[in-house]
Amino acid sequence: MNPDQTLTVERVKHYLSITEKARGKATPLASTPEQELMLNTLLSMADDYAHDAQYFLKQGDLIRAFGAINYAHAWIDAGVKLRLLDGHGDDVLFTLP
Repeated sequence: MNPDQTLTVERVKHYLSITEKARGKATPLASTPEQELMLNTLLSMADDYAHDAQYFLKQGDLIRAFGAINYAHAWIDAGVKLRLLDGHGDDVLFTLP
C-alpha cells in the first residue's frame, strides 16, 4: 500500500486544521436578509460536519471523520464560490469565484 494513500489520525487532523483555518479566514459578504439566511445555513452545515468529524475521530472511525471534514470544507468553499463569503484571494484554501 502506498503510504501517501493511507488514512491516519495525523492525516485527518491535518485536514481538520485546514478546514478550521478556512473557517476562520472566510468572512461574510452577505448583504441581504436572504443572503444572510443562505450563509447561515452554509456555515451551520460546515460547523455540524466539522463537529461530526471530531466525534468520529474520537471514536477511531477515520473514514467517517475524513469524509465529514471534507464535507465541512466543501460547505465553506461553496460560500466563497457563491460570493457569500470572502476568501481573501486564497486559492489554496478556496475555489475562488
